[in-house]
Amino acid sequence: MAKRATAALWLTGCAGVISMIGLSIYGPIPQDPGYHLFADQRQFLGIPHFFNVVSNLAFLVVGIAGVAGLRNRSGPGLPRPLRPAYFQFFIAAILTGAGSAYYHLAPGNQTLAWDRLAMALGFMAFVTIVIGEHVNLEAARRVRLPLTVVGVAAVLYWAVSESQGQGDLRLYVVVQFLPMVLVPLVLLTAPPLFGTARHLWMMLACYAGAKLFEALDLHLYELGRLVSGHTLKHLLAAYGMWFMVQAVRQRRVE
Repeated sequence: MAKRATAALWLTGCAGVISMIGLSIYGPIPQDPGYHLFADQRQFLGIPHFFNVVSNLAFLVVGIAGVAGLRNRSGPGLPRPLRPAYFQFFIAAILTGAGSAYYHLAPGNQTLAWDRLAMALGFMAFVTIVIGEHVNLEAARRVRLPLTVVGVAAVLYWAVSESQGQGDLRLYVVVQFLPMVLVPLVLLTAPPLFGTARHLWMMLACYAGAKLFEALDLHLYELGRLVSGHTLKHLLAAYGMWFMVQAVRQRRVE
């Protein structure tokens, strides 16, 4: 295991602990009701919030293509210990497509929980892939399940707390944004063990861009009232996932 990568993991762990301490002092963070108010409210073909719903088809396409790619044994090589993490990532893409579409049909905390469960599976799978491709395959194999449990638990904790009128997003905030610290640190401090890291960088960059589009939802929609920032968020995030599909297609399972 590269010393610099190990240091990055420890640094991220420390950042996580500090974040948890800070958030515990800050107090519970309930879901803002305004989160569910999206710029594009148009309805077509009887489907409310049409573009925010149908743009999730991109996740389904990417997820199905990724799972199919794992079955293809042609290419230069995908280490077998990474197969479960990639499989989880692509299944999460499919579930995100379904969960996000369900949420946008009737935006609310209850439907949002399904969307976030799928995304948590994807976040943790992506972190596992980064660890496996840049740090150590055995470490990746060992952390995938614990990370997944933490991600799912974070969403369930938020959903239950909201149902009890005491919404608390703190753990989910850590689960979603700590990987944004961990991943670039590992990519910068440890060279790839297998081929290139282009797919990981592109996934990270597209996700960051997607979050920016999300924040600019109304502003982008008002430019021409053709497409909203949130719809673009879905498309850019799915595009980032496509680089993961390409990485699998260029390898075979060893």
